Amino acid sequence: MTSATMRAWQVRAPGAMPTHPLELVTAPVPEPAVGDVLVAVAACGVCRTDLHVAEGDLPVHRPRVTPGHEVVGEVVALGPDTVSDLRPGDRVGVAWLRHTCGHCRFCVRGQENLCPQSRYTGWDADGGYAEYVTAPADFVHRLPDGYTDDEVAPLLCAGIIGYRSLMRAELPAGGRLGIYGFGGSAHITAQVALAQGAEVHVMTRGAEARELAVTLGAASVQGASDRPPVPLDAAILFAPVGELVLPALEALDRGGTLAVAGIHLSDIPSLNYHAHLFQERQLRSVTSNTRADAREFLAFAGRHRIEVTTPRYRLDQADAALTDLSSGRIAGAAVLLV
Repeated sequence: MTSATMRAWQVRAPGAMPTHPLELVTAPVPEPAVGDVLVAVAACGVCRTDLHVAEGDLPVHRPRVTPGHEVVGEVVALGPDTVSDLRPGDRVGVAWLRHTCGHCRFCVRGQENLCPQSRYTGWDADGGYAEYVTAPADFVHRLPDGYTDDEVAPLLCAGIIGYRSLMRAELPAGGRLGIYGFGGSAHITAQVALAQGAEVHVMTRGAEARELAVTLGAASVQGASDRPPVPLDAAILFAPVGELVLPALEALDRGGTLAVAGIHLSDIPSLNYHAHLFQERQLRSVTSNTRADAREFLAFAGRHRIEVTTPRYRLDQADAALTDLSSGRIAGAAVLLV
């Protein structure tokens, strides 16, 4: 450590971004506890979940929490009695999931993402909108080679959650996938699906997002609630807009599945059984991820180059980045550079 203090953003009072819920403060550099590592932050992705924490869509779990859970940095210290193969100087990633109990019925059957005692970076504990962050060594990830810090940061949530959402959508081999909303997670997930041989159709608002979808290889691009030109075998809803559940279900072919990727979603209007669910169409939620999901996706990213569009902001511009995200002015996945 070069100093005993650091710059860090805190959620002063949750509220809409025009009310300036975030405050940049000088805080002590955290000390890693038993089992933890201390990471010097190089970059941190700007995720819509950070916006939900700042604006109060997610309830306060830790007053004045520091957001950020797509952290790329360097291990600088290990906590006392920490048993790990990590060493100072290692390049690592800190993601959303940071603790599970390991012994409940969900953990023991491989569903640690559903652990009732799960805790999360940037919500239950301070995250990466800062110069340093601590994290349990068992939940810190090795990163694939070939990516810069700003390129790999969004993979740690946008990529991992998108990957789990794709699995939840049960897209058949060579199938037609619909993607609703085309921000950070969606533009990564589209590339994973395309690499697996899928035909991808994108429904989104915003000219920049549509242009990005075409550039990445989408078979069709249309408005957020427009019907795609073909029936879909599966779909993923990334936009946190409950009203889009209805047109997404209507676009599914027989036996299709819609996965809702977000941690927060506005209210869903009433469903009509015949129009939206009959013929064995399914509606599924996505809840966090397991560490196995993260390892599988990061290994995939090591084998298949993923082009990540990353508008860059300085650490002291975090409030501006979240404001731009809230206003729909970001195409891709924004990143804070420390």
